[in-house]
Amino acid sequence: MPVDPSLVGRAFPAPTPLTVTAERVADFAAAVGHPGGPGVVPPTFPIVLAFDAMMAFFDAEQVDLHRIVHGEQRFAYARPIEVGDELSATLTVTGLRQIGGADIIATASEITDATGAVVCTGKATLVHGGAA
Repeated sequence: MPVDPSLVGRAFPAPTPLTVTAERVADFAAAVGHPGGPGVVPPTFPIVLAFDAMMAFFDAEQVDLHRIVHGEQRFAYARPIEVGDELSATLTVTGLRQIGGADIIATASEITDATGAVVCTGKATLVHGGAA
């Protein structure tokens, strides 16, 4: 079943904020092979929050993760992420089109700090394969 086109413009917040800790950053850096040192947050770290918001979208719309191919991901920073930041994410569906029986879903995930200031925006393209 195709994804409902009325989703364009809807927002899906991640369920909880995330506190950036040195341990969390070190674990992420090790997992992705980032050579940075203590206090250096890898530039792809916001995917942790963006993924939580994406899962909120999938849960709300009953989209199966195993039918998704992650097509593209980009991050644009307003400021660097620092250890100690408390960050929240909200994913917004920004576009939807169908090609060859697949849904191409464009999203933007706004990452904000505890004051509500934008830290980073992640844009992703997701390909949804539809029902089997």
